[in-house]
Amino acid sequence: MIELTYNWGVSEYQLGNAYGHIAIEVDDVYAACTAIKAKGGRIVRDAGPMNAGTTIIAFIADPDGYMIELIGHKG
Repeated sequence: MIELTYNWGVSEYQLGNAYGHIAIEVDDVYAACTAIKAKGGRIVRDAGPMNAGTTIIAFIADPDGYMIELIGHKG
């Protein structure tokens, strides 16, 4: 699953801000972050629960600065 977001109120884009972020569902957010870190990826928000519910999220940055949200659920 992939979620595309839109930057409201933005009339011009530059590399790194063309959209808010994309979100990708993964089986295990913690394991995905561990694998990304091991390969030198940049974690912006470590894996952890959202404020309510069973959703686990993390944010990583791609080499151009775009945010990628990883989404999963507690087992």
